[in-house]
Amino acid sequence: MIRIILGLLLRAFVVLGGAAIATFSLLWHAPGDPALAIALARYATVVPPDVIEQIRAEVGLDQGFWRAFVGWVRPLIVGDFGKSSVTGQEIWPQLWTAIRYTVPLAFAGLLIGLVVSLPLAIIAAKKPGGWIDRFAVGIASLGVAIPAFWLGLLLILLFSVELGWLPAMGPRTSAHMILPALTLGLGVSASLTRIIRSGILEARESAFLPAFRRRGVSERAIERDHVGPHAAIPVITVLGLELAFLLEGVVVVEVIFGRPGLGSFLVEAIFSRDFPKVQAVVLLTAVVFVVVNLLIDLAYSLLDPRIGGHDA
Repeated sequence: MIRIILGLLLRAFVVLGGAAIATFSLLWHAPGDPALAIALARYATVVPPDVIEQIRAEVGLDQGFWRAFVGWVRPLIVGDFGKSSVTGQEIWPQLWTAIRYTVPLAFAGLLIGLVVSLPLAIIAAKKPGGWIDRFAVGIASLGVAIPAFWLGLLLILLFSVELGWLPAMGPRTSAHMILPALTLGLGVSASLTRIIRSGILEARESAFLPAFRRRGVSERAIERDHVGPHAAIPVITVLGLELAFLLEGVVVVEVIFGRPGLGSFLVEAIFSRDFPKVQAVVLLTAVVFVVVNLLIDLAYSLLDPRIGGHDA
C-alpha cells in the first residue's frame, strides 16, 4: 500500500508540474502587451511608455521565461499566490472568499445530482429496455446535450420570471442558491444516471453471480453484497470527476446568476489581464483535479486491490 501511495503521489507531482508550466506558458505567450493591459486597468487613461516599462519590470515580464516561471512557482510552494498586478492586493484572501461561495454551490449541485440520478438509474436498471429505462436514458442524453448556461436561463425564465417562485440573481439568502444548484445538479444527474445504470447492468452480468444463486443466496443479498460494490467502482470515478468538473462549471453558472465566487473572480481577472489572479484560479483547478484523481485511485485500491496493484 505504501508503494502504491508513493507512486500516486509521484504521478500527482508530475501532473501538477506540467499543469503549472502549461498555465504560465499560455499566459506568458498571450497576444497583446500584458504590461499595457495592466497599465490601462490600473489607471484607465493614456499611460506614458516609462510607466509601462516600470510595470513590465514590476511583474517580471522583462525576465526570461524560466526565470519568471521559477519566480512565480517558488512562493506557491508555501501557499503564497502573490499580489494582484492591477490592484497590488494579496490574492489569497480574495481567492479564499471566492472559494467560500463556490465550494458549497458545487457540493449542492453534486448532492442534487445524486438524489436525482441514483433512484432513477436503479429503477431503470430493473427492466432494461422497458419504457422506464428508455425514458431515463432519453432524459439523461438530453441533459448531457443541454449546456449549463442554457439550462440556467431556462430555469430563470420558468421559476423567476414566469412563476416568481425563486430569486434569480445574487447571493443574499439560501433561496438564491436553489436555481444555480439545480442548474449544476441536473447536468450532473444526466451523466450519473447513465453511468450508474450501466454499472448495475454490467455487474449483474458478472460470471460469479450464478454460483451464488445456486448456493441459495437471495437476490437481495446478491444486489447488496456483490452487485452494489462492483457497480460502485465506475460510479466513484464519475463522482470524483464530476466534483472536479463542477468547480469548473460553477464559473459559468455563477456569472449567469450574478453570484460572487471563482466565476466572477476569474472573469474580472481575465478582462483586466490580471495574470497572477488567472494563474491562481487555473492552478487551483488543476490541484483539485489531481487531488480528486488521487483519492479515486486510493478508493480503487481499497475496493479492488487488483486495480491498485496495477496502478502501482
